[in-house]
Amino acid sequence: MDLPRPASALAPVERSHGLARVDFRLAASGTRLAGLRQEGSAKAFVHPGAQGPEAVFLNTSGGMTGGDRLALALSLAAGSRVTATTQTAERAYRSDAGIARVTVSHDLGAGAHLDWLPQETILFDASALERVTTVRLAAGASCLLLEAVVLGRAAMGEAVRRVSLVDRRQVLRGDVPVLVEPLRLGDAALSAGPGVLQGARAFASLALVAQGAEARVAAMRAVLDEPGVSAGASGFDGKLTLRLMAADSWPLRRQVLRVLEVLRDGPLPRVWQM
Repeated sequence: MDLPRPASALAPVERSHGLARVDFRLAASGTRLAGLRQEGSAKAFVHPGAQGPEAVFLNTSGGMTGGDRLALALSLAAGSRVTATTQTAERAYRSDAGIARVTVSHDLGAGAHLDWLPQETILFDASALERVTTVRLAAGASCLLLEAVVLGRAAMGEAVRRVSLVDRRQVLRGDVPVLVEPLRLGDAALSAGPGVLQGARAFASLALVAQGAEARVAAMRAVLDEPGVSAGASGFDGKLTLRLMAADSWPLRRQVLRVLEVLRDGPLPRVWQM
């Protein structure tokens, strides 16, 4: 009869590691795929879109927990135009030890444009996630960035009482920061008052960095009227920023979709329409 081994003798739990990188170039017929690298749990797919290629990233592990690592990257040659998103919402599950880390790094050549529109990140109770998103812009390049976070799934009756999220988004033009958005969310923020979440369980940040972006503030404010969503827009020095909060993810998503329809020239990515 075999006796159970002590915990110290058990093999360590395997952690999920993934890296996906997609490169684009500009050809006479438009933006085209130039390179694709995939490792571990990270995958990427590219298909034609109305306004250029659509790149879709997928984490095949189905979610992240302590010790997992995920890296996503895009490289756009001068003049390229790409829309990129994720196949589905990313999930950060309970972490008994360690932190899940995500690194997003996009490099845009002169005059290139990127719409980076990942679907929501769902934080489960006791999750621990650190994420850094960096977009580097060459001269004349521009980008539209979205990040949405949901604290548990209200429809499933999930409650989030403990959480650790460290999230940093930064846009650099050359080596000069033009937009830096750090966020640190801990247990205390879940019950804080108007200065923090004000009871919201879903929130999003959206930024357009482009010449003349600040002139679109009035158009944005005109559509920030979704019931159950608190939102505001501001613009300055070639930047348009929006902040949105809601008690549930569904009204937040409806509001985000309407904002994107106004900001973008073409239809939303296919995976957003499913």
